[in-house]
Amino acid sequence: MEISGIISALVIGIVIGVLGRLVVPGRQHIGILWTIVVGIVAAFIGTAIAAGLGVADTKGVDWIEWLIQIALAALGVAALSRVKVRN
Repeated sequence: MEISGIISALVIGIVIGVLGRLVVPGRQHIGILWTIVVGIVAAFIGTAIAAGLGVADTKGVDWIEWLIQIALAALGVAALSRVKVRN
C-alpha cells in the first residue's frame, strides 16, 4: 500500500467514525480520538467484508461498502461507550 492509500484510508476512517457516532442515539462517553480509531478499524474491516461479499469494487460509489463501514463504526462506538461508562 502506498502512502497515498494510507492517507486516504485514514481520512475515510475519520469520516466513517464521525458518521458512526452520529448514527448512535444519545450521548457517547468517548473522546474524538477513540471515535477516529473506531472509524479507521471499521473502515478496514468493512472493506474486507465488502470484498468478501463481492460488493467492494463496483462502478461509481460503493454505497453498500460505506453502509457496512458505518454500521461497524456505530457498533464500535456504542460498545466502547458502554465499556467506558462501566469503568
